[in-house]
Amino acid sequence: MINDRFQNRKLIIGGLMILVVLIYVVRLFNLQIVDESYQDKADSNAFQKKIEFPVRGLIKDRNGKILVFNKPAYDVMIVMREIKGLDTLDFCNTLGIDVENFNARMKEIENKAGYSSYTPQTFMNQLSAAEYGVLQEKLFRFPGVYIQKRTLREYDYPNAALLLGSIGEVRKKTIENDDFYVAGDFAGQNGIELTYEKELRGEKGVEILLRDAHGRIQGKYEEGIHDVPSVPGKNLMLSIDIDLQAYGEELMRNKVGSIAALDPSTGEILALVSSPTYDPSQLVGRQRTKNYMQLVNDPLKPLFDRPMMACYPPGSTFKLVNALVFQQEKIINRTTSYGCASGYHVGSFKVGCHAHASPLNLVQSVQHSCNAYYCAGFRTMLDAPKYKKVADAFEVWKNHVVSLGFGYRLGADVPNEKRGYIPNSEVFNKLYGKDRWRSLTVVSLSIGQGEILATPLQIANMGAIIGNRGYYYTPHLVKGIEGGEIDRSFIQKKVTTVDPQYFDPVIEGMELVMRAGTGWSSRIDSITVCGKTGTSQNPHGKDHSLFVAFAPKVNPKIAICVVVENSGFGASWAAPIASLMMEKHLKGYIPSNRKYLEERMFNANLLPIVTPN
Repeated sequence: MINDRFQNRKLIIGGLMILVVLIYVVRLFNLQIVDESYQDKADSNAFQKKIEFPVRGLIKDRNGKILVFNKPAYDVMIVMREIKGLDTLDFCNTLGIDVENFNARMKEIENKAGYSSYTPQTFMNQLSAAEYGVLQEKLFRFPGVYIQKRTLREYDYPNAALLLGSIGEVRKKTIENDDFYVAGDFAGQNGIELTYEKELRGEKGVEILLRDAHGRIQGKYEEGIHDVPSVPGKNLMLSIDIDLQAYGEELMRNKVGSIAALDPSTGEILALVSSPTYDPSQLVGRQRTKNYMQLVNDPLKPLFDRPMMACYPPGSTFKLVNALVFQQEKIINRTTSYGCASGYHVGSFKVGCHAHASPLNLVQSVQHSCNAYYCAGFRTMLDAPKYKKVADAFEVWKNHVVSLGFGYRLGADVPNEKRGYIPNSEVFNKLYGKDRWRSLTVVSLSIGQGEILATPLQIANMGAIIGNRGYYYTPHLVKGIEGGEIDRSFIQKKVTTVDPQYFDPVIEGMELVMRAGTGWSSRIDSITVCGKTGTSQNPHGKDHSLFVAFAPKVNPKIAICVVVENSGFGASWAAPIASLMMEKHLKGYIPSNRKYLEERMFNANLLPIVTPN
């Protein structure tokens, strides 16, 4: 019995000793192998790992003109544990700041997540070459202060700000999602700079410097054999023509709206104008925050990317879509005629229309933009017996419309692209009750009003689809990547649900719009333009002026949409601006007999009167 007790005690004591040993082993393993903080501190005493930031990739236009390049900038870095006997006043005077600012910056550094007194912390970023020169002369007086070389973006043209984008300090969420970044790093914030951040940023390098017992830098560790060189970012070639872009921005000066122009044969975006705009150099350097807030507070919203994000009722430009859908569903053909008695009438209900001959066939309905024709055709389709009920017919209609590039994002390589809006039958079931709405309830959709919304890029893409007789390529801004390939989705043809044969009557009508219709004053000598004007109703003020077109008629080289907000008829402003853009692109110049029109567009001031809050 006594031996059993003795044996049990031996086992318990032995087990406890083994447990203690295991705890020590696990703890030592954790400290020496898993937890790298002590190793980092030991390394910091012997080495300084200096990050070498890569040179960011250049951005060029389709003709090789450099749009965005780099210039040197310098960050002031501080290793907090090395700051001893710093002459704060001299340091502040050298950097052009006051002592209060110095103290605030130091406190901010100490309160940052992941702060370590052993590693360099950013005290002030983006010093210019001149500011760096002044500091460099005195750097030996400031222990613990180092210079980290970076690059800032520089621009050869004051244009294309929104599509190019800008770079700024990374947010906490970006750091959490991508271990490439640490606090104080910079990355693309919008535009191409954001979409192609991984291609443009390159790869960081590391230079390992050796310290002596007093923490002073003695040179490279083992002559630099452990250093890792940085890898420059890849250069991008955009599809835009910067001269056409600048021309479009000048035409849209003192106007609110947008221009979206693309090459139908490739989907390459030739110009993407958002007006009002700003000089991209405003968002570079230490003035970025101040300038950004001024742009944010501007009531005309220059930071709002209108070609990609503004959603408008497409108005009469949408009649082209309905003309295609009605033919595909065998509701009409090129000879189908509908009458117009100054509009479409059902009892006391009326959709007005302007004066023109009546009745009109399909081609003539496009030429004269007859509201009654499309109201009648739309109701004929929704009420057709073959669909059983209106909701079924509506879904067929909606699916054709979606195939023509509406209702969903096109997938362009620009952030923040909006999808527009094409309702489905469930929307009206919820509004009016299941099967309790009729074709007359939604007839405004036939003329591009009601619930329909589209972006300028979607409308321009519709022009490309019609010019191509039924297909398109996803609109995109990057034409080529140095040492890489563009996304394959940009070179895949997307075919609509409308047969190619049904595009010819629509194109004939669009040609007549320019020869003897609402676009007559915007025709171009020696070039056959096919276009369609539109006036989009605006519940908040004067109607918007719209125009969509492509040219030439056969094998088109450009499709375009212009929107000029609060300016009335499409023929007045949007059509002339579009025709000048097309002529500039196709001919390279504006002939003398059209200079009067150019000057009129340049000089027009259509900005709304904005009252301060």
